[in-house]
Amino acid sequence: MIKRWKPSVTVAAVIEKEIDGVSRFLLVEEETRDGLKFNNPAGHLDPGESPFEGCVRETLEETAFHFVPTAIVGVYLSRFERAIAGQEESEDITYLRFAFCGELGEHVPGQALDEGIVRTVWLTADEIRASAHMHRSPLLLTCLEDYLAGKRYPLDLVTTDASVHAPLSQR
Repeated sequence: MIKRWKPSVTVAAVIEKEIDGVSRFLLVEEETRDGLKFNNPAGHLDPGESPFEGCVRETLEETAFHFVPTAIVGVYLSRFERAIAGQEESEDITYLRFAFCGELGEHVPGQALDEGIVRTVWLTADEIRASAHMHRSPLLLTCLEDYLAGKRYPLDLVTTDASVHAPLSQR
């Protein structure tokens, strides 16, 4: 039997803010199977949403901040192997990540963060570079460096067909 390759589609936000005269980036600290790790506000694309919409949703769910993407920083493909408990084989995992930058909106006081998110943190680029051993994904640093290099692509680079938002019965 032929097994079809299906990468997981994820979205991520690169959010910069000047705090006390210092440029900082919003990250989440989250529980993972490998312990506490840092990541961009990020997550899986849900059925029926565009990458833009997924990024807005994930940022709110993970940080309790509204977010308006203004540009695409990049589209990234990464692959790794993860051990499967009780088995000799490992799991081959591939992620396709759409990273956005944009404008941070209002904070929603009292909003619970997604399960596994311990807290949000604001770190400088140098602090992020120095904490590479704590990164959930190598894409965190790749997205940051691309953002700092000025990479910005128009949002209409990614087209979401109307069929994505249509009920299954209308497809």
